[in-house]
Amino acid sequence: MAKEFSRTRRLGEQIQRDLARMLQVDVKDPRLGMVTITGVKVSKDVSYAEVYFTVMKPGMPVADAATIKETESVLREMAGFLRSELARIMTTRITPALRFHYDASLDRGMHLTSLISKAIREDKERNPEAGEE
Repeated sequence: MAKEFSRTRRLGEQIQRDLARMLQVDVKDPRLGMVTITGVKVSKDVSYAEVYFTVMKPGMPVADAATIKETESVLREMAGFLRSELARIMTTRITPALRFHYDASLDRGMHLTSLISKAIREDKERNPEAGEE
């Protein structure tokens, strides 16, 4: 199995930091909620970068499907602008094209946590003296 190139990993980490800063400071689009860049995977030839994000809506622990779809659409519209800003900031010869994808791992983790909590609660209800040991 081929070893992952540390150069592409470092480039992905730099893109993640720079994009996160840009989305917080430079981008003033009201359609974007609280977007977090969770990871960036850069292709070996540095032609594109898969950018994974999560979005939170005020008052909701998990964003609904409409919010996710709208945020992904807005980010895809802004991809050219964000790429040109990255090219200005970074010192690389090639700036990868940005492809945005929603990262559902946070949602899956919250769902699994709720299932575990529910199982523990049901177990305690069925066998109350087992939890006191």
